[in-house]
Amino acid sequence: MKKFILPLLVLLFVGSLFAVESDPSEVVGYVKYDLVAGNNTIALPMDQPYAMASEIGNAIDATTVGYFNPATQLWTKANKNFLGNWIGNFAVSNGQPLWVNVDTAISFYSIGDMPETEPVYSLVSGNNTVMLPLSDSDLSTSALVGGSIPGATSIGYFNSATQLWTKSNKNFLGNWISPFDTSIGDPLWINTDTAGTWPSTGTRDISAASRATK
Repeated sequence: MKKFILPLLVLLFVGSLFAVESDPSEVVGYVKYDLVAGNNTIALPMDQPYAMASEIGNAIDATTVGYFNPATQLWTKANKNFLGNWIGNFAVSNGQPLWVNVDTAISFYSIGDMPETEPVYSLVSGNNTVMLPLSDSDLSTSALVGGSIPGATSIGYFNSATQLWTKSNKNFLGNWISPFDTSIGDPLWINTDTAGTWPSTGTRDISAASRATK
């Protein structure tokens, strides 16, 4: 789960050489996801231009782009056929965790402005997917993430190296077994026995988010 977000200071500096003006309070950056040949998970933390799953698929030459539908408890996927057309295409949104399959290792960049508001996820009792918000760098372990979600019983991430889900489960004593490190932008698998929303607000701290690295 190596990824990071940094202000694009070099681009802003080069732009200034050509007298390109920009809002000094605007934070532009990117989150990088390194993909292996096979299945991977990514998210869309930045305010970027992608509107459809097919646009992301074409950008990384993917064969499948999908999202987890908590209402059906199933993955909904768009697949590219042999003609290069996308079957089952769907709209994507900022903060959305996605499943992608690629034939060749590649890096995906979610690049753009920091979003004015961060996503708030409607969680059902059962399985859900979320992205760790850019302003929540303090939630640096799965145990901390789980502790912030009412009724959470399991937190997981897709390990692209093993092509399996790695999960940390809460035992009957309330302790988290096999916790793992987390960082902003991580797409995560959540099981909770309590329906609700997370996080409680959609605010952000630009300075904290832009400093966070992993």
